[in-house]
Amino acid sequence: MTESPEYSALLQLIDERSAAFRSAVAAAPSLDVPVPSCPEWTLFELVQHLGTGQRWWAAIVAAGPAEAPPAKDAAELPREPEALLAWYAESNELLLSALREAGPERECWVWWGAGVSPANARGVARRRVHEVLVHTYDAQLAAGDVQPMSADVAIDGVAEFLDTCNSTPTAWPHEAATVHYHATEGRSWLLTLDGTGAWPAPLTDDAAPASASATGTAEQLLLFVWGRLTLSDLKTEGDQQVFEQLIAWEPEE
Repeated sequence: MTESPEYSALLQLIDERSAAFRSAVAAAPSLDVPVPSCPEWTLFELVQHLGTGQRWWAAIVAAGPAEAPPAKDAAELPREPEALLAWYAESNELLLSALREAGPERECWVWWGAGVSPANARGVARRRVHEVLVHTYDAQLAAGDVQPMSADVAIDGVAEFLDTCNSTPTAWPHEAATVHYHATEGRSWLLTLDGTGAWPAPLTDDAAPASASATGTAEQLLLFVWGRLTLSDLKTEGDQQVFEQLIAWEPEE
């Protein structure tokens, strides 16, 4: 796993980004406005998704090691904006309380399986930072007031996505390839795709040449890997089909 912020810093980031998320929702003209980056959702459904996720992961962390996750909360949510935002704030605090109580090393069920990111509260906290970060972008986009991301947080977001979503022992089903990601802030990553699976790492001078590469700001790269931007928003070189194959790939553990 690549180096990530301290556990306490991850919890602080969850809280800070959640406050920014609530502010964006409160500034929107209506909970019924569409979310351009999540075209099937309204802002209400975005809040529902993120808040339900916070509650679900709180229960997962609290349960400790398990073969399967608990069921998601299916309670009907309030449609009045202030009540909905109060429900979301409570959801976020449930997650933070569970993470504080657990400590970083408590093992728990995770969906990302046997890759690089750990199956413990630290891995959950890091994932939730970037879940909230990207959905804050979604909410700000819906409200018409997108704020720039912290470069340091976006850099960790790129690394976290590779560690969690592009890390698996499932064999790559195409010709072996290497992908380089370059952030203009000075950080770069290597993703190796071959018969042993997909394995991310910081890019070093002696790394294999890239089959394909993408360059942009850390924020642009983060939004690209999360599906909010496209290859056309980045500077790319090499075989773009590798990116298309990677986006379409759904490995089974």
